[in-house]
Amino acid sequence: MITAEIIAVGTELLMGQIVNTNAQFLAERLTGLGISVLHQTVVGDNPQRLRSAAELALNRCDAVIFTGGLGPTDDDLTKETVAELFGAELALHQPSVEKMKEYTRGGWDRSMPRNNLKQAYLPKEGDGLIIPNGNGTAPGCIFEKDGKTAILLPGPPSEMKPMFLETVEPYLREKSGAAMCSRVLRIFGIGESAAALRIDDLIKGQTNPTIAPYAKEGEVTFRITAMAETAEEAEKLLGPTVERMYKEFGDHIYAEGDDATMAGTVVELLREKNKTLATAESCTGGMIGSAITDIPGASQVYGFGFITYANEAKEQILGVRRETLAAHGAVSPETAAEMAAGTRRVSGADIAVAVTGIAGPGGGTAEKPVGLVYVGVASEKGVRTVKLNLSGDRKRVRLRTVLSALDEVRRELV
Repeated sequence: MITAEIIAVGTELLMGQIVNTNAQFLAERLTGLGISVLHQTVVGDNPQRLRSAAELALNRCDAVIFTGGLGPTDDDLTKETVAELFGAELALHQPSVEKMKEYTRGGWDRSMPRNNLKQAYLPKEGDGLIIPNGNGTAPGCIFEKDGKTAILLPGPPSEMKPMFLETVEPYLREKSGAAMCSRVLRIFGIGESAAALRIDDLIKGQTNPTIAPYAKEGEVTFRITAMAETAEEAEKLLGPTVERMYKEFGDHIYAEGDDATMAGTVVELLREKNKTLATAESCTGGMIGSAITDIPGASQVYGFGFITYANEAKEQILGVRRETLAAHGAVSPETAAEMAAGTRRVSGADIAVAVTGIAGPGGGTAEKPVGLVYVGVASEKGVRTVKLNLSGDRKRVRLRTVLSALDEVRRELV
């Protein structure tokens, strides 16, 4: 198995001015290629420290992927430092110069600054490979020597990601000689510890495939990964473990995939079932509607969203009875049910979901503590309510409410 290290170059990363999202992307892609990522390093724009980090990485890993430090300024030294370690000579690469000129003609100045030429100094033929950059002015490059590989990519994710996918990934796939397949199961409604206990025997006995749990805000993700000589063989190895996971977690698994979201799942189900959704929100103040409209094409299934924070809004817009509010309060199953029914009636949607609760930090009582939330769902099946007792700060209570409300819509559709 090929081993790898990721080195992110840039003082701004060390100072916390920029979040290192590149490392997460690269680690996931490398793992999918059957390459084992052993270390991740962040180093500033300092030639001595950069050289030390590069030497250490090349001593302990087969391949080192660098991001950043390929810009036009004097402190962008990744390429020069690594080329020196590999004994490679850099020379002006005229095709890259022409691409830079073409790229900068579309900018504000419509001419290429002279310092951009620094980015066009690349390995001479025989000393390395050049990685084209279709979204910026900094080409990448690859150095190879004595069984070691260094891959240099620019720092901006909008440039780095397509360069990796188009050039580096095919290059590494050919070198790895192994295939790795993963299935990502996204689970809602069970905590990480409880979920792990259900498959404790699988986790303790794992070899190939492996199971990695990840806790996110309000949900749990399991990544099941298998390695084999071919992708087909790796996929077959995944089968029994994935089947067991579905048996254990059932409809708590709301989707598969790295990019899956609860809102995306709901929108897709609404499309499949040819149903429409409307929302009414009190404690979340529009967060449910925002999550839905983040999904492209949501307008096909979502047309009405009401923010009824005040009791007057609940009465005037949704038709919640004043007697209900007086007898039971805004945070009650009775109010949630009338909010949902009123939302469906006013909007004409097939399904309506409504939330009302106490997000905190104040406003709670012994009878109705902070974190108490009611979700109402109305459909052709009738009206039902769900009680939630959530913990955490205001942000966490609101986020969990959004996910819970969307999950109730999902369950109404499956």
